[in-house]
Amino acid sequence: MYLITIARAVEDGSVPPIAVSDVARALEVSSVSANQMVKKLEGLGLVSYTPYKGVSLTVEGSLLADSVLRSRRLWGLFLSEHLGFTPERADEIACEMEHVTPELVADRLAGFLGDPQFGPTGKPIPHGRGSAASEGIPLAEAPPGADMEVLEVATPFDAFLASQGAVRGTTVTVLASAADGSVVLGTSNGPVQLAADAAGAIRVKPTASRV
Repeated sequence: MYLITIARAVEDGSVPPIAVSDVARALEVSSVSANQMVKKLEGLGLVSYTPYKGVSLTVEGSLLADSVLRSRRLWGLFLSEHLGFTPERADEIACEMEHVTPELVADRLAGFLGDPQFGPTGKPIPHGRGSAASEGIPLAEAPPGADMEVLEVATPFDAFLASQGAVRGTTVTVLASAADGSVVLGTSNGPVQLAADAAGAIRVKPTASRV
């Protein structure tokens, strides 16, 4: 729930790192409990914590949060469209099912629903690891000078990259890449330098003109 809370805060427009006090408030726990859990999650490599600033999801943490949110929103859509629950009630019920849905079940549910893009309350449904987006390559592996289509941007970097004009479906150009995984990316808003963790959150594929 901590990972999901952080992911949803970014999705709703908050710029990471997210204050631990905000996470504690959303989960209705004490700040002491929230800080203890954040330290545990940091030890597992799922979040990055900056004292006096807050917490951000790592790439692995983003993938895990996306997996749970995907299950929740798929079940919510099923409950809303096929069992007649209101979108809000469907989302509440789906919250009880999100943690116990194997990826295979989520994939089949997505297929049954026609691979929807949005859940019952209008929130986007993250891609599954076996989806078309996963067939791309990490941005750092794209050759310099290549025009690439953005397939996926994992949280917590999606909000920042959206502000730079790099969102799913747009074309970007790899201007330069370094051995440490950092990338200089050409976007519709101009060049932007990405550290290795930010570049690692982006998956791309060659544009149609290069295929």
